[in-house]
Amino acid sequence: MSDEAPSAARGLTAPGRALAPFRFPAFRALWTANLASNLGSMVQSTGAAWLMTDLTQSHQLIALVQASTTIPILLLAVFAGAIADNHDRRKVMLAAQGIMLVASAALALMTWAGAIGPLTLLAFTLTVGAGTALNGPAWQASVRLQVGPGDLPQAISINTIAFNLARSVGPALGGLLIALTSPALAFALNALSYLALIVVLLRWRPDAPPPQRQPMLASIRTGIAFCAGSSPVRRILLRGMTFGLGAAGFHALLPVIVRERVHGTEVDYGLLLGAFGVGSILTALWIAPARRRLGSETVVSMAALIFAAMMVPLASATTLAPLLASALVAGGAWVATFTTLNVAMQLRSPETILGRCLAIYQAVTFGGLALGAYALGLVADLTGVPTAIRGAAAFLAFSLPVMRWLAPMPAREEGRI
Repeated sequence: MSDEAPSAARGLTAPGRALAPFRFPAFRALWTANLASNLGSMVQSTGAAWLMTDLTQSHQLIALVQASTTIPILLLAVFAGAIADNHDRRKVMLAAQGIMLVASAALALMTWAGAIGPLTLLAFTLTVGAGTALNGPAWQASVRLQVGPGDLPQAISINTIAFNLARSVGPALGGLLIALTSPALAFALNALSYLALIVVLLRWRPDAPPPQRQPMLASIRTGIAFCAGSSPVRRILLRGMTFGLGAAGFHALLPVIVRERVHGTEVDYGLLLGAFGVGSILTALWIAPARRRLGSETVVSMAALIFAAMMVPLASATTLAPLLASALVAGGAWVATFTTLNVAMQLRSPETILGRCLAIYQAVTFGGLALGAYALGLVADLTGVPTAIRGAAAFLAFSLPVMRWLAPMPAREEGRI
């Protein structure tokens, strides 16, 4: 699965073009299987968030459903990065997919049996998050094994499209499944979705040098030392954490807004997440040329301002239409930010410690998302949902000039490996 397809030089798949990574059979197979897995994950995420609104009225617990998928990344990603660099990354991904399959199947069975409660639901979503934390660095670092180095930025963008294509369809499908049946079916479908990626990973035999193993703690210290000592990488990490802290409120409190302010249904909630995904896909298709033309700093800054502006209607809307428009635009700003940060991080990380560098990036960025979701849930319980969301938007907007001064995005060739 590693040979280049014969039609490499034609159309959109020509080298350097937006869809160039699809020339590689390994990338095509893994991308397709990953799309199925992401679709199942979004169906489950929608079901878990909505189920929690049935199980409790605590805004904090509802927001923790979102946070529970990212807290394990904050806590475990650095270890996962060391594992990805010290072991066969394909086998690491297989182990992670197995963990998530078992957890999702158990969640489906307990929900079907009526034995699920708020804390049990959080425990299962935390377990799935742990699998995601283990999978993430190995998956991100394996992209270089799937495509040529010249197509790496496009491959990262296309992988983002897979996630956001699932984000577009998965929530609507999840909302429909919940409305017609129960969350148990959504969880069961997610368990099945892991099988496609497991099969493809079992067949994939990448041409990769054997990893140079180090003791776990020494390996982690090496990764941390590089990230701490590289000024461009430090600035990328700080920008990711700051955006995550402010942007977390959009997803964390969206179920509450749909249920309590719009008086919507599971399908409405799914449609809003779907609109967010559509905006992400449309942006992912053109963000690479925009980044080359405008520069990373301009893209990240404009995206943060747009995202903050889209949170204002979220705080005040009482009908679905303005929320759909806000979600569509916010999805584009979200993917513009995180794709730009991811590409910047990959291009400035050595291959030998790539898994650890990407793990630290994930820990910092998704840690910001988790902490932001928890804090906003707490503020919403104390002051109300609209105040919490407006506060998050204000933080995002006012932190931007500080970040442009304190942690400007690296210049095009600054720190590139």
